[in-house]
Amino acid sequence: MKKAIILTLTLASFCLSASPLLAQDQNAQPAQQQPSQEELDKQKAEREKNAYRLLDQVIDEAQSLRLVENRVRIQINAADILWDQNQGRARSLFATAAEGIAELGRQQATNNSRRNPGVGDGNGFIFQGGQGYGPPNMRTYQLRQELVLTAARHDAALAYQLLASTKPPVTTQPTADARGPRAQFLSDDNLEQQLLGRIASLDPKLAAQNADQMMDKGQFPSSIPQVIDQLYKQDADAAEKLADRTVKKIQAANILTKPEAANLVNALVNAGPRPAAGDKSSATSGRGVPVLGQSSYVDLLSTVVDAALKAAPATQANQPVRRGGAGLGNNNQQPLTDAQVEQNNARRLLAGLQQTLPMIDQYLPSKASLVRQKMSELGMSNNSAMNMMQAISALQGNATADALVQAAATAPQQMQSRLYQQAAYKALEDGDTDRARQIANDHLQSNAKDAVMQRIDFRELAKKAEGARLDEIRQSVARLQTDNEKIDLLVQVAGDTQKDNPKLAVQVLEEARQIVNHRATNYDNFEQQLKVAHAFASIDAARSFEVLEPGISQLNELLQAASVLSGFEINMFLDGEMAIQGGNGLTATLSRYGQELANLAQNDFERSETLTGRFQFAEPRIMTRLAIVQGLLGVTPVSGAGGLRTMVNFGNNVVIRP
Repeated sequence: MKKAIILTLTLASFCLSASPLLAQDQNAQPAQQQPSQEELDKQKAEREKNAYRLLDQVIDEAQSLRLVENRVRIQINAADILWDQNQGRARSLFATAAEGIAELGRQQATNNSRRNPGVGDGNGFIFQGGQGYGPPNMRTYQLRQELVLTAARHDAALAYQLLASTKPPVTTQPTADARGPRAQFLSDDNLEQQLLGRIASLDPKLAAQNADQMMDKGQFPSSIPQVIDQLYKQDADAAEKLADRTVKKIQAANILTKPEAANLVNALVNAGPRPAAGDKSSATSGRGVPVLGQSSYVDLLSTVVDAALKAAPATQANQPVRRGGAGLGNNNQQPLTDAQVEQNNARRLLAGLQQTLPMIDQYLPSKASLVRQKMSELGMSNNSAMNMMQAISALQGNATADALVQAAATAPQQMQSRLYQQAAYKALEDGDTDRARQIANDHLQSNAKDAVMQRIDFRELAKKAEGARLDEIRQSVARLQTDNEKIDLLVQVAGDTQKDNPKLAVQVLEEARQIVNHRATNYDNFEQQLKVAHAFASIDAARSFEVLEPGISQLNELLQAASVLSGFEINMFLDGEMAIQGGNGLTATLSRYGQELANLAQNDFERSETLTGRFQFAEPRIMTRLAIVQGLLGVTPVSGAGGLRTMVNFGNNVVIRP
């Protein structure tokens, strides 16, 4: 069960495009003349020639892969890259990928039909209403996401065609009713809603048409505000009509029976009304894009308030009842009754209104006191939800140090330390070490404070490193406790001295290289080596290759061992082939090597390709070559998992990758 629902690393983690490297060997050529436009054009043409030649090789090599999902992922990414250069071939690759996904769906349906009807898939998913799709497999679902969302960046109509052609076959089984979040997440409706948001900017009129159809079916995609906003840019009259229809359809439905509608109505009311043309004084909440005219906005706000006021304090009678028994997977709760669903949604709407109280005061003053009274009755009067949202917004945005400190002061206690720490780092990033030190001293304790103070010490040492002797830097490094701390300091000093004193930067990185110059004993060691290689890339690329090469040899040994152990200890291989998407440290480390070689290929394609060829297994060779192609062409892969992230263990550190 755990394996079936793990959020695996997406192909994007293999294929992150890299920024162009700085000029190499600054010490040897300190006064290097800037290349002319003609030379830049020639270099670009050469990169593109190499990239497309390598892409042809990748496509050919992928045909030898046995796992359908491996071939499909190569085809999707290759089609994405080729679209502007050869649209016909790209469409063919998309179609071939769709055929592979459809075949996986048919195989899954055959396997499902052999299961005991009415029990589900053993992973907490049970059909609803006696007829449905699936049970969906997470890997197959992610492949469909990658396919349709990648196609959506080029051709909206094609994306919908691919969505339809890869739909799992309908099966008929007697089933119990289930309203679990996993079933909803893996549903075809959820994927269609994601696609709607992706095509909004590409084809807003088609998106508007599909949004109307989805609302007619009783679905309320949270991406509708995005569709309306994009439609305004193309046809303001059509956008206003869609906005009005959206409000009317929400009012005609009982939004308390539709959990997915809460996200949409919260987005619409929290954003406030759309300012009139030329009116910059209209008040909005500042969250989201306002898309409703004032009249429609007030009508919707009134509807939401009336629904939220039906919320009652949680009691045993209106909460789900857990049940015992074996063999139930995650279905250890009785299905919610309609009354329980309505109460849950009413509380969600009421909680969302905490951020909209200024709008209620302004447009519905007669209901403002009722809302506050109801919030107090349900224990929401302390604005904890609003403070939580403000704290999350501050962490996700590009907030100033002062804004982060302000958010921390009202944030829930469990978030305060992180916000203050981010505020100190932001002050340090802005060059204000005194402010960073003050924040740490006033608001942080123990490990969090030590981490900030250490970074301040690193920054101050780096500032004076230009005139410092290497011995002084060595003495500072020797006082640190861990290799990670030592490498971080040396890399930071090298980066800060690279421009004015490239010779010292190289010497400092050689000190770091000595620390990592040993056989890795865990994934953290690999990450340290990669960090040093990355730092060398913009100063002396040849040394960067030298740091990477031993690691590739060791990765070959680990892959060989993993193939032997597959099925006993780990499951990276199926039928003798490594799955190119896997939620484990070894696959993640392979992807990191691919990223670094893609970086280096910007300036030394031949050596990057040569080192890529040192991978003994075809799968990492293919993925690294694809990463190089994307880096050379500046192609950023679409996140196929819809923004999902996977946690990967590197020693004792957990890294979250997009």
